[in-house]
Amino acid sequence: MEPLTLPLRTDRLVLRPYRENDAEAHLPIYSREDVSRFLLQDPWTAEVAETEIAKRIPRTGLETESRALALVIETADGLDSLEGSRVIGDIAIWLEDGSESKAEIGWILDPAAGGHGFATEAAIAMLGVAFEHYGLHRVFAQMDPRNTASANLAQRIGMRQEAHLRQDWWSKGEWTDTLIFGMLNSDRQQA
Repeated sequence: MEPLTLPLRTDRLVLRPYRENDAEAHLPIYSREDVSRFLLQDPWTAEVAETEIAKRIPRTGLETESRALALVIETADGLDSLEGSRVIGDIAIWLEDGSESKAEIGWILDPAAGGHGFATEAAIAMLGVAFEHYGLHRVFAQMDPRNTASANLAQRIGMRQEAHLRQDWWSKGEWTDTLIFGMLNSDRQQA
């Protein structure tokens, strides 16, 4: 398989691999209670940010040892509504254990950058990579149903809700539900 050419560029975004200095840019996003509430981790400290970014740096493609592609979402230079470029979140796909044809997708966006379609633009680009570059059969997303912004994004990009698992995950001191959204390569071709 050909390595993916990075960064990916959309009309308004640059999706690029992680760099060591990204911990500083991600800390204000991941340290927020409202962002971490539905994640498996607690809000980040500076130390956690360094550790987490170091884990993500080698995730440069599904064909690599990491079996994952983790990209920083950055606004492109020259957008009227924003000065310069800035990190507004991240997006990743990773192969399901033991599979070469199914991957999970996940995204985090700074709430301050919400409402402009940036997450939709990034997710559509990542689905393009998943299906067109890697030739995957299926991409799925799992989330807490209380994370309505994430569920709405999954629907907006054409994923179908396939399941609502009740109290199947113990997280942060409580049983939580899980929504599962999926998209097949054939779904995307029909869209």
